[in-house]
Amino acid sequence: MPSFTPTSPAAMAGIVADRLAELPGRRVLAVDGADAAAPVEPARRIADTLAARGRSAQVVSLHDFVRPASLRMEYGRDDEWSYRTAWFDYDAVRREILDALRSSGRWLPALWDEERDRSARAAVRTAPADLVLVLAGPMLLGRGLDFDLTVRLELSEQAALRRTPPDQHWTLPALRDHTAENPEAATWTLRWDHPDRAALRVGT
Repeated sequence: MPSFTPTSPAAMAGIVADRLAELPGRRVLAVDGADAAAPVEPARRIADTLAARGRSAQVVSLHDFVRPASLRMEYGRDDEWSYRTAWFDYDAVRREILDALRSSGRWLPALWDEERDRSARAAVRTAPADLVLVLAGPMLLGRGLDFDLTVRLELSEQAALRRTPPDQHWTLPALRDHTAENPEAATWTLRWDHPDRAALRVGT
């Protein structure tokens, strides 16, 4: 069983960038983590590290691929099953990012404006030949999405409670149950209670 070793956000980004250097062409990296883990932050650090090494990189937040509020909240504002199945448009992620990038070299940076609850009206982009898209958000693993590499940010129950606003605590059982019922090994797993004192386990 691989063990965890101490790391830092900067060191983690370097390790991921080193692995991506072995994978030329257009690639998609997933950073899977609850909102409490702020997955966009390490995603940006990875993208910045790649850019500093001369590799094209962009970050996409899963919150830019939510479904309309009428669908997300059809069964109420705090329905756990809806959060797992209807909140985020994983099919659109597959269609507009994974499939489109690989078939035509194009990708959509945002689908829906969550705050205004309307189309993001984002233009489709043409990807450079060496682009790495770093997709960050909750419950990305365990959905059959064909990522090239994956990072999982793990929080203890106490850290998740502490870092999740009280009015969002209802999402925590949904996150826990999704992971338990849809196990998928990540390329790297990070214990992320304290990002400045993180620990890294290499999976596959």
